Amino acid sequence: MVEVPHDDGVFEFPCEFPLKVMGLRTERFAQTVLDIVLQFVPDFSATNLEMRASSGGKYLSVTCTFRATSREQLDGLYQVLSGHPDVVMVL
Repeated sequence: MVEVPHDDGVFEFPCEFPLKVMGLRTERFAQTVLDIVLQFVPDFSATNLEMRASSGGKYLSVTCTFRATSREQLDGLYQVLSGHPDVVMVL
């Protein structure tokens, strides 16, 4: 099971949660991340998605900020993203 990084194990839900996902910079990476996030956060708006390429251009980080509603939601999201073959790291 993938553990959600946390500060002293205390979250107060609901809360704004920035999720950063890194992977190889491919044509579909951002869409893949968006599709997975939408499975757990159906009302997520792509306007809350930020992308940044690495200095060498090989990697892309996608940050999605959303209103998290439960620990189970975050755990499930981290588990699916971390298990995806295109994802290198989830923070």
